Amino acid sequence: MAQSLVKSGSKLSLLTFISRILGLVREMTKASFLGTSALSDAFTVAFIIPNLLRRLFAENSISVAFIPTFRHYLEADNKTEIKDFLSAVFTLVSFLTTVVVIIGILIAPLIIPFFGTATSETILLTRIMFPYLAVISIAAFFQGILNSIRIFSPSGFTPILFNLCVIGCTYLLHEKAGNPARAMAIGVLIGGIIQAGFQLPFVLKSGFRFFFVSLKKAFSNPGTRTVLKLIAPTIIGMAAYQLNDLVSTLLAGNAGPGVVSSLQYSLRLQELILGIFAVSIGTVILPDLSGLAARKNWESFNTLLLQAMNTIALITIPITFFSLVSGENIIILLFKNRNFSEESVFLTLTAFNWHISGLYFIALNRIIAPAFYAQQDTKSPTIAGVVSFSVNIIMAILLVKPMRGGGIALALSFASAANTVLLVFFLQKKDPEAFRKIIVPTLLYAVKMLVFSVIAALPVWYFKSAIYQPFASLGRIAGQTIPLICSALIFGLVGIILLKISRDPILGRVAAAVGGKLRKTKDTDKDKTDSGEN
Repeated sequence: MAQSLVKSGSKLSLLTFISRILGLVREMTKASFLGTSALSDAFTVAFIIPNLLRRLFAENSISVAFIPTFRHYLEADNKTEIKDFLSAVFTLVSFLTTVVVIIGILIAPLIIPFFGTATSETILLTRIMFPYLAVISIAAFFQGILNSIRIFSPSGFTPILFNLCVIGCTYLLHEKAGNPARAMAIGVLIGGIIQAGFQLPFVLKSGFRFFFVSLKKAFSNPGTRTVLKLIAPTIIGMAAYQLNDLVSTLLAGNAGPGVVSSLQYSLRLQELILGIFAVSIGTVILPDLSGLAARKNWESFNTLLLQAMNTIALITIPITFFSLVSGENIIILLFKNRNFSEESVFLTLTAFNWHISGLYFIALNRIIAPAFYAQQDTKSPTIAGVVSFSVNIIMAILLVKPMRGGGIALALSFASAANTVLLVFFLQKKDPEAFRKIIVPTLLYAVKMLVFSVIAALPVWYFKSAIYQPFASLGRIAGQTIPLICSALIFGLVGIILLKISRDPILGRVAAAVGGKLRKTKDTDKDKTDSGEN
């Protein structure tokens, strides 16, 4: 099962890695053209609103309600019922998102002033990007179909196309559009359309068909009723979670120029790691967890969940400590160019240090939540989300004045930790035996990784000046890249030695999986050679 998890997630992780790298390039492009200027804040606010609604309705619906329900239809294997269910969901998604888009465009002038960026440019950018909500929701529907049948690559590839569209439009249209922010907004809309269009052929090739039906028929479909029943409670919890971003942006917009943008640059770095591993693993295990829950195979369910949680600890805790030691150098390398000044570096680093501190908890939430969704328990994550939202808002309000962007970032990390604690509590309450088998080993493993990460970070921190000083005269790119690689090698080497000494089981399974793949490739090449000789 562990090797299956590694194998299933490897392709998606590779695609997600490429996507996140391009997402980083997208932010580098934004930093180069806009820096932390008022125009950069305007674009950030304009994009946050439709993007927040996307996360709330599209991603939430797919992970919480659509995939578990669709898996039950697939188990029954009734083609007529499957077609009716998909048609009903497709109709509802199309209709509801279109209505929201129209309303959003009309009331944009009433929403924007709350963010401290009440300019005509912000309103225009918001109106350009609001239709993105509709097309990306359709794309999420296609993704849900494909992920339910364990096809992950097309959905993993579409964010690559999206980032390429935004980057390309920024460079090609920044003069014709009037300014770089408008060019990026056009790229966002085009990228969303491509994300939906690219996945459709794969859905049709898999044999699924769906059509527009009447709203009455869509709402009366038993499957959509199940979906709505599952998603209704979580809308509150997810809305609270997503409102964290909205309220944080509102507070940041009133905390001074550049704070909104610096928080987004910081989050982009955090999401680079989060998206590659936590989202990929969470996406891969949800269909499996749903299937195991449906068959009531709780032993395999708990084993899969434990392996996923330990894998997250193995990845995120070391990365957190390396990022804390090398954060300033990473930000200088990636963003410091043209309009991204020393002040921009300082603002982004302040936020990044506190954002990255909560990486493990945010990633862990992405793994634990699907365990509840797979069992069709939406109440527990909802309560955790509401409490987490409350903690975040209270902390942000208290900390934004003395710490500005750093206070908002710290509040989010603290709230993520609170969310994790609550999810663990509900897991224990649901099944004490599962708590003993999953949480206790996970906690011990996390403590081990914490100790190993501190040990690995010490030489990087102590010898930092000696590592960077020889390359200071080589310019920003070489002067930061070479010592960063050296630092990462030192950190990684110490970490691997410690894992090897402790005979870490996850490291052993990964090594076995990679070794098996290499042996298979070698045997295949040998067979081809022997065949050619004969």
